Amino acid sequence: MPALSHPHFTRRDAIQAGAVGLLGLGLGELNVLRAAEKHAAKSVIYVFLSGGLAQHESFDPKPDAPDAIRGEFGSIATKTPGLRVTEHLPKLAACSDKWCVVRSLTHKSNDHSLAHHIMLTGRSDTPVGFNSNAPKPTDHPSLAAIAGAVTKARNNLPPALVLPDKIVHNSGRVLPGQFAGVMGRARDPWFLEASAFEPKAYGAYPEYEFDHQHRSFDAKRKAFTIPDLSLPQGVTSDRFGSRLDVLKHLDAQRKALESNANTGAFSRSRADAVSLLTDARVRAAFDLNRAPARDLERYGNNAFGWSLLMSARLVEAGVNLVQVNLGNNESWDTHGNAFPNLKDKLLPPTDKALSALLGDLEQRGLLDSTLIVMAGEFGRTPRISTLTQHYKGPGRDHWGAVQSVWLAGGGVKGGTVIGSSDKTGAYPATDPQSPENFAATIYSALGLPKTVAWYDAETRPHHLYHADPMPVA
Repeated sequence: MPALSHPHFTRRDAIQAGAVGLLGLGLGELNVLRAAEKHAAKSVIYVFLSGGLAQHESFDPKPDAPDAIRGEFGSIATKTPGLRVTEHLPKLAACSDKWCVVRSLTHKSNDHSLAHHIMLTGRSDTPVGFNSNAPKPTDHPSLAAIAGAVTKARNNLPPALVLPDKIVHNSGRVLPGQFAGVMGRARDPWFLEASAFEPKAYGAYPEYEFDHQHRSFDAKRKAFTIPDLSLPQGVTSDRFGSRLDVLKHLDAQRKALESNANTGAFSRSRADAVSLLTDARVRAAFDLNRAPARDLERYGNNAFGWSLLMSARLVEAGVNLVQVNLGNNESWDTHGNAFPNLKDKLLPPTDKALSALLGDLEQRGLLDSTLIVMAGEFGRTPRISTLTQHYKGPGRDHWGAVQSVWLAGGGVKGGTVIGSSDKTGAYPATDPQSPENFAATIYSALGLPKTVAWYDAETRPHHLYHADPMPVA
């Protein structure tokens, strides 16, 4: 007869058991959470460049075009024969065998608000009642909201998350397309607002902060403001399940989190709060103050580096989709002074942080299962112009007709170019791709079949796919 032994409970079992009793979760819900942990991990990091990245000054240079089209930058060879990029992306050029560029994504809007809605939702059509000045409940749901609704949670974490801020114009106007729209407010993605809104400053603070018109300003932001994710003093993880007053402390923490992160996720599920308070991996992902100096140096000790470093940690912790907004306040809206701003303030931290993300995920064994995709709301005009009433130097205006989209990981075939623009970089010349193709690429990378549907606030089903994925695999 075998010796009697006490059953062994892991820390996760204890936390989940406590969740059942303290948070009112049923065993059925707990089984769903356990099943989700066994779900094959497929993740996406969506790097969004609010304002619109200039294709000529990034991944589709036109070195043989006239000056008024080519611009001031030269181009450099990459590791991939025949593929050239702007001279100010040397780190990405050196690892081009790991990434792909689509040079022919196109849509019809040159308006910031509608173009944000298009590229954040993956839908080209304008929804009924669309308002450029504010999000509406009739908007299409964002990619992050849909991913949060139709992918399985892992490790009790929110399936989708947006950082480090909401996209807000310098006037205080919140850009549409970021939210759940017709899915209802309860499905809004979780926003980790770690970056304070600063209407007069752009870019990757502190070292790369700037003003588009080169006006003087007082730099205020020095670091991310991270919500307090610690347990109450005296409450250890081992004692967590036995404290009768822990719910009161959780509610207090939740209120602090809501104040700092302004998230609706916690009002939907106290289980999310428990996970964020108790999971060491999640706390480590948020706490950049304890990040190794080598990681901060590798990514860049600035807002762009912090954002992409945090995205890597969150993917590793179990978040399915992380949207990273690189640059608040339409930082990439380079109407004027474009060349010094791109050369000195925008491209260097992006080049460093994005190449670091590639190398980091590869070293962690996560690159094959994680798609990284980078886009803005549109490209920029083929011809340079100068708005003399606002800027001393030239730039490019809004241009939805074509933009370059960058992809890596998640099965993407590196060292490839999909599609092309014409000789001036104005329109697709071959293999045009739509925002619907773009969205389908993200859904496919998340492992979602074409039979999946999402449901609006009235529980009506909607198709997830409206096109095939871009041919990047």
